[in-house]
Amino acid sequence: MSQEKWSAVDAYLCDSLIPQDTVLSEALRDSDQAGLPQINVAPNLGKFLHLLAQIQGARRILEVGTLGGYSTIWLARALPEDGRLITLEYSPEHAAVAKANIARAGLSERVDIRVGLAVDSLAQIAQEGLAPFDFIFIDADKPSNPYYLDWSLKLARVGTIIVVDNVVRDGEVVDAHTTDEKIQGARAAVAFVASHPRLSATAIQTVGSKGYDGFLLATVVA
Repeated sequence: MSQEKWSAVDAYLCDSLIPQDTVLSEALRDSDQAGLPQINVAPNLGKFLHLLAQIQGARRILEVGTLGGYSTIWLARALPEDGRLITLEYSPEHAAVAKANIARAGLSERVDIRVGLAVDSLAQIAQEGLAPFDFIFIDADKPSNPYYLDWSLKLARVGTIIVVDNVVRDGEVVDAHTTDEKIQGARAAVAFVASHPRLSATAIQTVGSKGYDGFLLATVVA
């Protein structure tokens, strides 16, 4: 199998199951034009997150890593009208693009973009008493995965769903001797979840337009 085949299958599935959406297409276009890295989730993963949040009946969502707001839009659309999503972004430039994309989607009232170090923002969220969150999506700097997971548990309840993206890294996650900080971060996420008594989890390998990777899916059980 090849990247060409993976991309073709993704295109077929997305064309068949995900209607064309101008708002989402323009969010990707404007992100590209602003020079943001092309590391947004694929459309089918965006829809997957959307469906998970709907199935969960989420009213409060936390996202760590906004980028241009593409996944934010998918998740915010799963909320009821009085729901709230808080998304954390380190880069002011990225946050500005996301803010415009979210506004065009008509979701500004549901989405709160916090700019700065995520660990600081997470502490502030706890101080403001905005927890617990029903659904948490972690897709930011990979070396910080353990910190984000630790904070996620502080801001969660029994039944909260946590998704951590990019935990397979072209299969390099199996390399215990890697010096790549992103792969180390993926391994740290798996180790954290595997050893934590409050979490029950699995992880799924994926192939598609974004290459070979995968995500971790956990729920808080205690």
